[in-house]
Amino acid sequence: MAEQMLSDITEGCRLPVLRRNQQNEEEWPLAEILGIKEQNGRKQYYVHYVDFNKRLDEWVMYERLNVRRMQIPRKDAKTPTKNGSGSCSRPGSPDREMVVCPRPFLHNPSSQNGGSRRPLVSTVGRKRKALSMPMDEDSQDSSDSVPAVPLPRQTGSLVCDKSHDDIVTRMKNIECIELGRHRLKPWYFSPYPQELTSLPVLYLCEFCLKYFKSLKCLQRHMHKCSLRHPPGNEIYRKNHISFFEIDGRKNKNYSQNLCLLAKCFLDHKTLYYDTDPFLFYIMTTYDCKGFHIVGYFSKEKESTEDYNVACILTLPPYQRKGYGTLLIEFSYELSKVEIKTGTPEKPLSDLGLLSYRSYWSQTILEILIDLKSENGDRPQVTINEISEMTSIKKEDVISTLQHLSLINYYKGQYILNLSQEIIEGHQKAMAKRELRIDSKCLHFSPKDWSKRGKW
Repeated sequence: MAEQMLSDITEGCRLPVLRRNQQNEEEWPLAEILGIKEQNGRKQYYVHYVDFNKRLDEWVMYERLNVRRMQIPRKDAKTPTKNGSGSCSRPGSPDREMVVCPRPFLHNPSSQNGGSRRPLVSTVGRKRKALSMPMDEDSQDSSDSVPAVPLPRQTGSLVCDKSHDDIVTRMKNIECIELGRHRLKPWYFSPYPQELTSLPVLYLCEFCLKYFKSLKCLQRHMHKCSLRHPPGNEIYRKNHISFFEIDGRKNKNYSQNLCLLAKCFLDHKTLYYDTDPFLFYIMTTYDCKGFHIVGYFSKEKESTEDYNVACILTLPPYQRKGYGTLLIEFSYELSKVEIKTGTPEKPLSDLGLLSYRSYWSQTILEILIDLKSENGDRPQVTINEISEMTSIKKEDVISTLQHLSLINYYKGQYILNLSQEIIEGHQKAMAKRELRIDSKCLHFSPKDWSKRGKW
């Protein structure tokens, strides 16, 4: 009977799977089988927990499956089609957040023009080619190029395309990444060369972010790598925190490797192969060995929709320590120097939305609490004034005030009502926020990117 149930488990089946929640309690959420493999004579199943974020997807053993409540896919559903890697692409899969990834990294040595190999980046409404990323000579022994995961041709925007559900991009393909003194477990698919996806550990140089298939290759590279900080201009330094500005056109290899690393932890972004129109701001911490990457954000040199951030990421070892809020604060400090209001590209990830909403709330409440009354009247401020003081776009100011339930309509006008509870909560939050940007330590001169010669 057990053997019969084992054979009935196929890709697309849904059934309860045992997992532990944050309180270390056992639960049986519904999950979908996305992949099956055999290791050491035992089958393992790659499951996606329905209505949970994809970063929780994992390989599980048969013992964790409740096969008695298994839901078999309907036979009249559209037949899955095999793609080049042997995995199935099922257009009939339930609606969920998807990753749209262009055709990645098929190296074409016959291409000679400069636009034939463009690094990866994500942006809204931008259609670009995705071609091959040859590995560094130190990361391969005898082969000149590494085959990549073949994916269907895709063009489109950053917004998640739910009409396409490719099983390859839905499964994590990197087991572990070693970056400096940290080992990271990726959350999502990232289109590194396929030869590297079967390795137990992918090794990255923590200064230039090149990837290698063995520790020996990395050590050989470190003897030759002269970088001890990101290859750009240091525009901010206070204590052990520094920010470096990277031009996506001048430092293509670094930008490319940075986007590949970031894709392991960003599911809602699509990778495109052109970093020329982008700037990257890398936050680092300094010690005697050099400047170690903590996180980054990218932004378009010219944005028609007032975006001051395209992608933003704090690496997992540095999360929940205030670095994410510091990245957001720094992006708005740049907007203040540029005398602009800005907003991040949408959609935001779940963690990104929480971070931005927290920053917007703290920044706006800080202004409202510090307002002083004139002639005994109640202090007055407009939405536009708040936007100008903070460089937060007006729409984000309004949505934040609504989220905090501060806006009330009274006698023909809108008023903001700050309760003592909100004020005390804000003071507690600000007391925990130890890391802040000091505008006096920022050395940044905005450029006029409308002149293409500066690209």
